[in-house]
Amino acid sequence: MDRIFHVLIGYPPGAVDAAIKTSALFLTAAILFRFMERRTLAEFAPFDWIAAVAAGAVVGRAATASDTSWLSATVALICLLATHAVLARLRFIPGIRRFIDPPLKVLIRNGHVDRRNLRRCGLTAADLEAVLRQHGHGSSDRIHLAIFEAKGAISILLKDGRVTDPNAVAPDALVGRECE
Repeated sequence: MDRIFHVLIGYPPGAVDAAIKTSALFLTAAILFRFMERRTLAEFAPFDWIAAVAAGAVVGRAATASDTSWLSATVALICLLATHAVLARLRFIPGIRRFIDPPLKVLIRNGHVDRRNLRRCGLTAADLEAVLRQHGHGSSDRIHLAIFEAKGAISILLKDGRVTDPNAVAPDALVGRECE
């Protein structure tokens, strides 16, 4: 019976320590994230996801690890978030941006599907057709441009200049942007 109790309950003072450390780490992470640049989940670039998952892993691992102190976890979080901030700033340098953010890819140009770019984006024709239907289009005939954005969304620009996604960029905003 003692063995079952130990397996299920463990060492009660250790659980209290874990609760205190978890609360402290959560508050520390919340404070650190408060000073970071605000971005919504929909705007996350791949490096944002890596930082978020890594921060969660640091907090989760350190919260229950008896061999990891709050200070060690806090230093790891600060280092992680500082690296993320530097990477976010490096995106403003065009040569470096290409390595961090993938270039825009044109999936449809003047009604014609670019199957090569579709494949390069890891999309099937059925995936693209589903996106077109979500934007209210049965075919690509009226589409001027369908652009696979750096963050994974697909923007649809019609031949008459209208944009079917209110979050999409206007065609003149693409001038000077690198597209493949």
